[in-house]
Amino acid sequence: MSAAPGGRELERFRSLARVWDEAVRVPVLGRVGLDAVVGLVPGLGDIAGGLVAGYGLVLAARLRAPASVLLRMLFNIGIDTLFGVVPLLGDLFDTQWRTNSRNLAILEHWLADPHGARRRNTAVLVGVALGFCVLVILSVWIAVRVVLWLAALM
Repeated sequence: MSAAPGGRELERFRSLARVWDEAVRVPVLGRVGLDAVVGLVPGLGDIAGGLVAGYGLVLAARLRAPASVLLRMLFNIGIDTLFGVVPLLGDLFDTQWRTNSRNLAILEHWLADPHGARRRNTAVLVGVALGFCVLVILSVWIAVRVVLWLAALM
């Protein structure tokens, strides 16, 4: 086994991310992987993509990555799942989002610089949470304005 944390499993995830996200160069899209091909099969693509992404998340947990790393990886998986359910457009999104490559980069950054990665991941998660709060507040404000406008019409 390699002296590096995660050794063989990390190398296996690197290979999976490469094959799944960027195996072949396509002229207009750039590098695409198996995710783009398997994703064209409804249901199967989402399940297979979830299993591959889940492997990376489990690996990070086995390596005892902090919650900020795990949550950021889970956020990437969530974005992929959210947009991936849209037929065809979701598959096009998958060619550019590359969840596994993103999660591999997060994991490798944490392994190389645990304290810096923890601070960065925490900052990203706080930013996402604040952005979500702003969206919720804005949505409620718009809904109230629409209801008031409709009430004024009656």
